Amino acid sequence: MSKRADRGRSTLLPLHAEVFGSEGPPLLLLHGFGTNGFTWSRWIQELSRDFRVHVVELKGFGHAPKPRDGLYSPADQATLIHHWILQNDLRDLTLVGHSLGGGVALLTALSFLHSDPDRIRALAILAGIAYPQPVSRYLRILGNPLWGPLLLRLFPSRLVIRTALRKAYHPSHPVSASYVEAYAHLLRFPDGRYVLSRSAAQFQTPEAMSAIDRYPEMDIPTLLLWGRNDPVVPLWVGERLAVDLPRARLEVLEDCGHMPQEEAPQEALEHLLPFLSETAGKAGGG
Repeated sequence: MSKRADRGRSTLLPLHAEVFGSEGPPLLLLHGFGTNGFTWSRWIQELSRDFRVHVVELKGFGHAPKPRDGLYSPADQATLIHHWILQNDLRDLTLVGHSLGGGVALLTALSFLHSDPDRIRALAILAGIAYPQPVSRYLRILGNPLWGPLLLRLFPSRLVIRTALRKAYHPSHPVSASYVEAYAHLLRFPDGRYVLSRSAAQFQTPEAMSAIDRYPEMDIPTLLLWGRNDPVVPLWVGERLAVDLPRARLEVLEDCGHMPQEEAPQEALEHLLPFLSETAGKAGGG
């Protein structure tokens, strides 16, 4: 059974963290856009048996503070995660990131690459943002500072989230009411709608895109997990990362969309756990 060791807001940082498991190598899990730490709920028990699992909610999401400072780009989030890792003195760390969190994980690993390369032992990227790609009409509207929050206020929060998950999932996977409820909470308050709009507007900032040329420098074991039918971050992104990252391997899940940890949690774990055993199983720290 998973044991929750700690919970709360990181000192002076607008993040929220919960820690599961009392010992073992450290894992840091980073959720995607519009979600929160609940996205990992089907993995926590298994992962916390052998690892000390840090579930961090990015600035503005879940229980994290939601300042109206406009700083919600992947680079802004990565800077906060960088400081959080230093604050908690995590070493030999494996970063696991989904979608937006995958992009944040890549940028965070790059931030330590030359200054403190022993901090990050491995990466697991699930459908992570990594390259310029067409922005959906939904995100363009959502990212408008006037219309985005207004439209989110007009439509029922559960309807918005259920529709978004239905589009992200493979048609064969039902949308769980528990996920809808967990993510809809963000849209019920003005600050939450502001966060979602500002985050949507800043997916492809120059800072994040400038990191692309540095991917070949990342000599870090990396697992890439992708749904073959991902409609949000297409499979070609994972295929390109597998070429650009020197020590990456790509695993493709059939009949899976954008959210492997929710749609096919056990199948995804069957790829993740051996990778963790290979790269972090005998690591210390955390």
